[in-house]
Amino acid sequence: MLVDSHCHLDRLDFSQIPDGLAGALREAHAVGVEHFLCVAINLDAYPAMRALVDPFPEVAVSVGVHPTGGDGQATDPETLVALASDPQVVALGETGLDYYYGAEYKQHQQAEFRTHVQVAHQVGKPLIVHTRDARTDTLSILREEGAADVGGVMHCFTEDWDTARAALDLGFHISFSGIVTFRNADALRAVAQKVPADRLLVETDSPYLAPVPKRGRPNQPAYVRYVAEFMAELRKEPFDQLARTTTENYFRLFGAASAP
Repeated sequence: MLVDSHCHLDRLDFSQIPDGLAGALREAHAVGVEHFLCVAINLDAYPAMRALVDPFPEVAVSVGVHPTGGDGQATDPETLVALASDPQVVALGETGLDYYYGAEYKQHQQAEFRTHVQVAHQVGKPLIVHTRDARTDTLSILREEGAADVGGVMHCFTEDWDTARAALDLGFHISFSGIVTFRNADALRAVAQKVPADRLLVETDSPYLAPVPKRGRPNQPAYVRYVAEFMAELRKEPFDQLARTTTENYFRLFGAASAP
């Protein structure tokens, strides 16, 4: 069994997938992917996302505002608490900092990030953290806000080993996407070999970042199999072992998710 620990099912191009979301999930089931975490990027699209995925019990959800996914307005903490208290919601996020696309909004992003960490404390659920060109501030805010007490995952990890080690020291998991299969990702592969097995996750971040051999196509949850197979070979361990370990890690971290 495999879990796609981070995907955006509501952003898939269903014109390219027979039978829509049901078809995409069937394709994933056919290659052993049996559980999915559909991750929110803003609150405006959240009701439609829930309406799409709620009929499928194998799909868990998060709630939050991506650092570049809001409208520039402050997220109301009470609204976020109410949404995150839903038993179907297993995490806060994705949240974090992205200075590559939003450097001019650093203060706003930092305030939003802190709000998400504080709400995670209130509802007792982990964080899904996005960081790009912002590693120092990301780690500083996680430390200052006591994020180690709620835990979480550094999703779609692309940073160096020092960043990974700092996140691990905070009790966070490290999740690898199709980027680890890219030809120019030698430094990232070196990190992927070092992450302790009990902190490792795999994801697609679909519909983005399709792994080799599907690079250049729209990504979908079934392709997490390619990421997992690559990671098993990279780490010199049997595929079944890596699949079992990453699945156990997922359900341990996202305790509100229901294992099949």
